[in-house]
Amino acid sequence: MSALPGALLPGAEPFEADGGPVGVLLCHGFTGSPQSLRPWAEYLAGAGLTVSLPRLPGHGTSWRDLARTGWRDWYAEAEAAFAALAGRCEQVFVFGLSMGGSLALRLAETRGAAPPSRGDEPAVPRLRGLVLVNPSLAPDTRLLRLAPLLRHLPLSVPGIASDIKKPGARELGYDRVPVRAAATLPALWRLVTRDLGQVSQPVLVYRSATDHVVGPASLRVLVAGLPEGTVTVRECPDSYHVAPLDNDAPAIFEGSLAFVRQHAAG
Repeated sequence: MSALPGALLPGAEPFEADGGPVGVLLCHGFTGSPQSLRPWAEYLAGAGLTVSLPRLPGHGTSWRDLARTGWRDWYAEAEAAFAALAGRCEQVFVFGLSMGGSLALRLAETRGAAPPSRGDEPAVPRLRGLVLVNPSLAPDTRLLRLAPLLRHLPLSVPGIASDIKKPGARELGYDRVPVRAAATLPALWRLVTRDLGQVSQPVLVYRSATDHVVGPASLRVLVAGLPEGTVTVRECPDSYHVAPLDNDAPAIFEGSLAFVRQHAAG
């Protein structure tokens, strides 16, 4: 779906909810919008958590807007949202779908360390854990393998949004992918992959049995790079890529809330 440049698509609005001292930041995927994670965000808010679901730059309007952005813009927005949430909450968890999973991992790498300890009390890191759904960390498609070679051309290709098995379910995303924006993703993946060993927080990954957007290479990279014992992988047997809008959404919502309750300090 596309709109006039700059015009917000109905349903693509960011979502915020004030709750208790534990917060969750949710990061949507490339060419998607907050709509793809809004039911998840609302579920968490209903459980009493403080929730932030920002709209990443260039998303939720027109693919032409997205063509003027890159991974640094998307990460800067996620980082600002994390900082705002951490200023309101004692602890923060970060959830991400697809490219949003890469942003979540980068936040853990750069903002996940514990502060200096004071006295005899052990320092507790503000970022407590990650929940990732079909995270993207490798060029699994022909487009993404070729994108760096085409980045100087004003090209777009058919969209990748709404890879959903559930009848009638639909993701609010672009019907075109700007190659210039896509060409910035490999740099993000390389950076995240290089520093995966710095992630000390527990990571819960939901992986769809059938995914037409992200292939198996991304999960292999993730599991190989994270410290041993930090990652748990659960299968979504009845969903495609956008699993938070698909048949396995209830299991993701319930499992992620249990994960937060398990790993929140105190």
